[in-house]
Amino acid sequence: MSVRHVLGLSGGRDSAALAVFMRQTYPDLPIEYFFTDTGKELPEVYEFLGRLEGFLGRPIAYLNPDRDFDFWLKEYGNFLPSPRTRWCTRQLKLRPFEKWVKSDLDAGIEIISYVAIRADEPARTGMLATHPNLKITLPLREHGLDKAAVVELLESSGLGLPTYYDWRSRSGCTFCFYQQKIEWVRLKRTHPEAFEEAKAYEKTALEHGSPFTWSDRESLSELEQPKRIKQIEEDYERRLARAKARRPKNPLRANLSEVEIDEAYGTAEVAASCVICHK
Repeated sequence: MSVRHVLGLSGGRDSAALAVFMRQTYPDLPIEYFFTDTGKELPEVYEFLGRLEGFLGRPIAYLNPDRDFDFWLKEYGNFLPSPRTRWCTRQLKLRPFEKWVKSDLDAGIEIISYVAIRADEPARTGMLATHPNLKITLPLREHGLDKAAVVELLESSGLGLPTYYDWRSRSGCTFCFYQQKIEWVRLKRTHPEAFEEAKAYEKTALEHGSPFTWSDRESLSELEQPKRIKQIEEDYERRLARAKARRPKNPLRANLSEVEIDEAYGTAEVAASCVICHK
């Protein structure tokens, strides 16, 4: 049976580290790298993917959904996606991948998909195989590589972390509903046009009876009010101070960013994200 090796990139930390690991550990393996482009990604994602492509020495295939976010938003009655109804993952991430490999799977070619789930993420599961010829494998977990190892892989390769990690804890779309409230505030400041687009989508959704807003229990119009922004920032600083106080003293980890400290030791208000978009 012929075999095809594929590795999906999210534009984030873990999938990039997996690509680096596979390139260094199995240099002769003919891996195809792909990125499912929703058209709503942070500009920093594209910049990082360009640098990663140069390191890998192989092209990254950009998979574009045949129908965009606006189409599916109307199909779902203008109801926003949410952690409870993640139709964006289904239609804009999984569907294009399945379409990309379908003909080979149906022709009897085995597809081995390498997924970036770390050894320190026991609760996360990989994408479910939807075809008998599709095999999912988790090299980071299988080789015992945790978050620290992922960061080391990226630093030692010269790539470093994507620059959005300076203000955001995960990758994905500009209006990803897994963002913390402080990250919505930072999106407004860093990419105000993306924040306004998300606010417009939310306004339309609410007018059509959507029970969901992008951020839990408040609209972006409410969240962006100056007094509310001040409260969110003060709450975040208190949480960060508690996280720093709980952080074990380790000189090798002295230069963690605020986002990394909050992610590792804080009480983040975000649930585990989907396997495709995650970091």
